[in-house]
Amino acid sequence: MLDNIKIYSEDIYWNQIFSDLGAVLTDSPNNADVVFDDSDITTPISGTDLKNYLIMRANNSDIIEKIFGRYVVLPQLQHKIIVMLYKNPDVNMAELKSLIGMNPDITTHTVENAIYNLRKIYGHDFILNTKGTYRIGKL
Repeated sequence: MLDNIKIYSEDIYWNQIFSDLGAVLTDSPNNADVVFDDSDITTPISGTDLKNYLIMRANNSDIIEKIFGRYVVLPQLQHKIIVMLYKNPDVNMAELKSLIGMNPDITTHTVENAIYNLRKIYGHDFILNTKGTYRIGKL
């Protein structure tokens, strides 16, 4: 039902509900799609409303709107990179790969190519690399 959305919560009861709905529970808020402990959910809530809320939060549309000033549709990998760099500034390439769900030891240039394409579209200063760590710059 939640299609493997990564959720972080310290509440064991909510974690059981999320697991039953098909979510992946994470042990760190840094690599979660949704940090449920920060949510403004009030109970009781229907299963449908909870699912819709979590899917909306997992999309991180609020972060994309904050960065771009409006909602921008991006390829999935670019979207994940931007969201993870916003949530976790100053990460190296291995950490970034891990945060977006890739094996950090993989020797493909997929992430580097996605960053290159983002810089090509939004300017070289959009994603900065300082001493091997990446972060969101300016548009």
